[in-house]
Amino acid sequence: MSSSPAPSPTDCLANIRVVLSHTSHPGNIGSTARAMKNMGLTRLYLVNPKEFPSEVATSLASSADDVLDNAIVVDSIEKALEGTSIQVAMTARRRELTLPLQTPRKLVPELIAEAQSGTEIALVFGTEMSGLTMDEVRQCNRMVTIPTNPDYSSLNLSQAVQVLTYELRATLLDDVSYLEEKRHYASHEYIELFFKHLEETLITIGFLRPHAPKRLMPRLRRLFLRTHLEQEEVDILRGICRAAVEFERKPLPPGKTDA
Repeated sequence: MSSSPAPSPTDCLANIRVVLSHTSHPGNIGSTARAMKNMGLTRLYLVNPKEFPSEVATSLASSADDVLDNAIVVDSIEKALEGTSIQVAMTARRRELTLPLQTPRKLVPELIAEAQSGTEIALVFGTEMSGLTMDEVRQCNRMVTIPTNPDYSSLNLSQAVQVLTYELRATLLDDVSYLEEKRHYASHEYIELFFKHLEETLITIGFLRPHAPKRLMPRLRRLFLRTHLEQEEVDILRGICRAAVEFERKPLPPGKTDA
């Protein structure tokens, strides 16, 4: 009986949608789709885009065509937010509202916790020139801003999407053990057998004098134990020991001496 695949830390991203309101240039829609797919998000909502579908959008999506093909086009922000419990307004200025303005890094842990519990979340972005309207912002219950250089704060729409979606994915994958190949560390007994093998080898090749060992073996133990050896690495080291002993015992060719 086949077992179901283990859940991925990024599965909760399926509960997060990106909403673009009144996008004027189709290239920004395509670039947004590319940014989303890079970070594992696939649900795109478009509120009254000026031009969509578009060959320009498809070209700039750069193989994120599936995100564009499944994009949902609606005629109001209310429809784009249907079914969501958290709506995050992306804004470049503080506005006259009581909601606190947060950075992506500060807000993202809350968004992830909510998404993991099944909450539907919308990340809402406005037009390229003026951003979200006050009415659109009022329909959101979170506000986020990207802390750009105050002397030059201009961000492309897709860049803003990329920053926020990157923070989501990076926070989810902070546990690097998910990214790394599973390591099989050698057991205590396995390493002790290696140290015994190593000591015998060093004696055989004349590197270690058994009656005057000084501190060679303790130093070698400390050296190897610092590396947290994997089982395969111990096998390689023992293979080197065997090869060294075999080389030491190999008879010399006729006519050759070891002098």
